[in-house]
Amino acid sequence: MRITKVRLIFLLLFVVLVACTESPVPKPRGYFRISFPEKQYRLFDTIYPFTFEYPVYGSIVKEENRQDEGEWISVSFPAYKAKIHLSYKDISGNLSQLTEDARNLAYKHTYKADAIDEQLFSNPDKRVYGILYDIKGNSASSVQFYVTDSSSHYLRGALYFRCQPNKDSLSPAIDFFKADVIHLIETIRWK
Repeated sequence: MRITKVRLIFLLLFVVLVACTESPVPKPRGYFRISFPEKQYRLFDTIYPFTFEYPVYGSIVKEENRQDEGEWISVSFPAYKAKIHLSYKDISGNLSQLTEDARNLAYKHTYKADAIDEQLFSNPDKRVYGILYDIKGNSASSVQFYVTDSSSHYLRGALYFRCQPNKDSLSPAIDFFKADVIHLIETIRWK
């Protein structure tokens, strides 16, 4: 009988220990916290036929001339694996083709995009007109744009991150750099 009491006590203890545990709950997937610097800008004014302000936490990189068309530079943000690619071309009666090419390049992301919003920019005093394409979803590029003076100058840009697109994890970075792209657009001046 003594052995039965000992077994009964162990059984009760086992039931109490098992019953007191909480059922496991899967934890949501987490992402690293990204700290962004304070917004400050510097002027880009060199031999190119345009100027603009870009963030102090970025650097200008001259890109390889692709297909011998126009000038290619980037505003690089190595700490965030991000770049704003910029290509400049002189307009020579081909403005409608250039703007249609920019639109087609933005809308190539349709298959991965949830939506594409267009934001018009117009500054008649500085002769700067353009469109910003805000591409929502898991697309390779979330922000693209072009600006022109409608007669001589044309500048196209796109924000890219060197990583797998994931709108949930990239959303804070996209919002942060989108503000820099808008500032760049608003400060463009033609020479």
